[in-house]
Amino acid sequence: MDARDKQLLRSLRLELCTEVLVDGLVIQYLYQEGILTDSHVQEIKSQTTSQRKTMMLLDILPTRGPKAFDAFLDSLQEFPWVKEKLMMKRKEMTVQDPADVTEIAPCILKTSPTDQQLNKLARRLGPEWEHIVLCLGLSHTDIYRCKVNHPHNLQSQIVAAFVLWRQRLGKKATIQNLQASLMAEEVDPSVIQYMLE
Repeated sequence: MDARDKQLLRSLRLELCTEVLVDGLVIQYLYQEGILTDSHVQEIKSQTTSQRKTMMLLDILPTRGPKAFDAFLDSLQEFPWVKEKLMMKRKEMTVQDPADVTEIAPCILKTSPTDQQLNKLARRLGPEWEHIVLCLGLSHTDIYRCKVNHPHNLQSQIVAAFVLWRQRLGKKATIQNLQASLMAEEVDPSVIQYMLE
């Protein structure tokens, strides 16, 4: 899935959770098209509420290849208003050319991110956060601990991981390192801009 579509799903996440009920044809269609596997379907169905089921689907979709977004649009036959909104937003969004992104001042790049900045960053990240913190030097065990310590709140898991990274590296935990990891994971450049606003 390209960066624009990932960003689109992330920006409409809460809205989609209230509008789309994945219990019906959505999951079955995505399974039929090979976007979801058996284990994905079981994982989604095991969630307790329809909102959690939708959130789980939105976490899985970005990892399912280039056809995932279009297949998701096709699966929304029961929700034509949602499909229309997604298609309109998709047209509005243009992937920024890296040259268009405003340069970050070198003095800012050398500083460590604040708690507030890490919180803002956590709000914009999805399932790719684990790969980002692995790039920053945390281990799978560290990620597991963050998940266990905050089992019901994804944002808290992400913030905990970044705080752990900052504690371990001290002054070496810079915004520049963070930006490099985000770019390596092809996270939209607007995410780091949002964090610094």
